[in-house]
Amino acid sequence: MAGLYFEEFKPGMVIEHAIRRTVTETDNVLFSAMTYNCAPLHIDAEYSAKTFYGQRLVNSMFLLALVAGITVYETTLGTTLGNLGFGEIAFPKPTFHGDTIRVQTEILETRISKSRSDSGIVTFKHVAKNQRDEVVCTAIRTGLMMLRPAVAA
Repeated sequence: MAGLYFEEFKPGMVIEHAIRRTVTETDNVLFSAMTYNCAPLHIDAEYSAKTFYGQRLVNSMFLLALVAGITVYETTLGTTLGNLGFGEIAFPKPTFHGDTIRVQTEILETRISKSRSDSGIVTFKHVAKNQRDEVVCTAIRTGLMMLRPAVAA
């Protein structure tokens, strides 16, 4: 498994994710269409050209999903039992078509689950930056992570 087991996460640990992704117009328009988000700021080039951004913005929910997805390989691939929630989500700078997103994750907290004997809870802080080194998304995420399987004697 590429993902880490609960015991491998330590508060203060920082992971620079290897995968980077350039956001395309197709990503933005398709995601907006699939989620019924008809905000002209995402899908209408003429409308958006007249705003103070001067262009369409990437749908922030797409960006959040991309940030979470980028983190999977080095953190939770095959070792998670699921997301428990997201909190403190912010989009300090806009994302535009053609921006390349990279993500860093910091482990904020770990604790053994109180209701399950096979897992622990990890609190992640994801920070996404574009190619201009601007922070475009931050999110606190809590995940239910598998404990390392016991080795049979």
